[in-house]
Amino acid sequence: MPKTNIVGNLALAKASDIFKSTITQISDDGERTVPIPLIDLYPPEFHPFQVNDDEAMTRLAASVKQNGVREPGLARPRAEGGYELLCGNRRKRACELAGIEVMPVIIREMDDDSAAIAMIDSNLEQREKILPSEKAWAYKIKMEALNHKGVKGDMHSVDILVEQTGESKIQIFRLIRLTELICTLLDRVDAKRLSFTAAVELSHLSQSEQSAVADAMDKYEVKPSQSQAQRLKKLKESGELTIQVIDRVLSEEKKPPKSEPAGSMRFRKYFPPDYSKKQIETVIVELLTEWKARAVV
Repeated sequence: MPKTNIVGNLALAKASDIFKSTITQISDDGERTVPIPLIDLYPPEFHPFQVNDDEAMTRLAASVKQNGVREPGLARPRAEGGYELLCGNRRKRACELAGIEVMPVIIREMDDDSAAIAMIDSNLEQREKILPSEKAWAYKIKMEALNHKGVKGDMHSVDILVEQTGESKIQIFRLIRLTELICTLLDRVDAKRLSFTAAVELSHLSQSEQSAVADAMDKYEVKPSQSQAQRLKKLKESGELTIQVIDRVLSEEKKPPKSEPAGSMRFRKYFPPDYSKKQIETVIVELLTEWKARAVV
């Protein structure tokens, strides 16, 4: 597939100048790489990958301003006009911040399932950091698109994901479970305010029950442990889960780790942190034995 690098002065030129001077490249299969005005590029109806104005975006915008867009985006024509930008939405935002009005885009004719697969594959390949929510929705969308298209041979859609990502089938299905979470809880997984293992268990609760969990988390300033989440899931399966039960479970104080006997705990600060209880007691006994022997003399 031929690609056009739009960099340097060309990236900073006006759209009218570019369209006058740039020759559209068309491959044998009908694909074409052209500079497209940003106003004609629209995000997909559902895009699982976030575009945030964070530090990484600031660096990308500075790079784009200095060097232009080195890698073209990927889009398909829209029936209502313009193009659906499947891959390159972060680059588009960087162009906006850098004051650039156009970006190079590969235009490809695709049906909905092919577009979804291309969007997921491109973003999984190019993004360095992927949040749990992004990965969860990406895997779900690709599996559904593969199932619609029909997977050839003996492979299943999940096998293709295993081959592409290197993750196990179990992990892929567990990640997809996260798409059953309400946004409030899924955001907390991304922010590491809710563990992945607990979130998978909570995904089996209804939306109203999950909302009650989120409310209780705020009320008691806690995050459910895996064991608490498993209890809630079992109570759900037995028909015993209520809002009051959720509140009661999350209001429980987590049991502290089993404490050492008071004697050794009093002296732990005098020992290296990796000393076990037995080592501490051994040293104390030896010192006391030595002290006793001296006292007798």
